[in-house]
Amino acid sequence: MAAMKQARHPERDEITFIAVVGAFCDPIRIGLVRVLADGRERGWGELRAPVAKSTLSHHLRVLRDAGVTRTRQEGTRCFVELRRDDLDARFPGLLDAVLAAAGSDDTGAHVGLADDAPAAGPEACHPSTQHIDGR
Repeated sequence: MAAMKQARHPERDEITFIAVVGAFCDPIRIGLVRVLADGRERGWGELRAPVAKSTLSHHLRVLRDAGVTRTRQEGTRCFVELRRDDLDARFPGLLDAVLAAAGSDDTGAHVGLADDAPAAGPEACHPSTQHIDGR
């Protein structure tokens, strides 16, 4: 079996306003950001959204490519965390404003965590997420 490459993440100075705002233009992605705003790294298996796993994988990739999140692999498990420090350094106040607006409108409230998932769930990367190699 071939080793999977690590996902490519934009460096802090490569994160652009347009990419970040574009990533925020979907309620599923806003919901994922709201879940990750607690600062904890989450296993993909912990995340729940009313979409297929392949669609959830797409949303996570959009967030990663924009520099909003960081994804890492540990064996076959995938983990994701919000890049709050990088976002706050590039665009001070943007993330807090987005989270406040989403909270007041309840945007993304249908996205959450699995009730029975451990803190760093052992869910393997979905087969369609093999693209996390940064292609």
